Amino acid sequence: MVHMDIKKLGRIPDGGGWRKFGRGNDKTKGHSGVGYAYLHHVVDDCSRLAYSEILGDEKKDTVAGFWNRARDFFTGCGIDISRVMTDNGPAYRSRLFNNVLASQQVKHVFTGSSRFRVR
Repeated sequence: MVHMDIKKLGRIPDGGGWRKFGRGNDKTKGHSGVGYAYLHHVVDDCSRLAYSEILGDEKKDTVAGFWNRARDFFTGCGIDISRVMTDNGPAYRSRLFNNVLASQQVKHVFTGSSRFRVR
């Protein structure tokens, strides 16, 4: 089984961000257009071998393409993937991503909810 997830990373503009210059001291009004980068990664449960890419979004097309590249990487290393565990993000629940997994005969497992339970 492999685990697949996305980490959203805020991009810091050249020269530093608001911690260096303070909020409201920028010369331009509005957004700087710097935005976010998304770190997509897959980690093998047994060997802890990881594959990661920094991509521009976390949409279903991007996730499906990343999955194909990650699967090719693991296959090249001699690791056969039969199950993938993801969270409940919209890209992972998409029909496109699940059709890609089904065509490769990979079982999709979701993590449980993380809400606090009182007993």
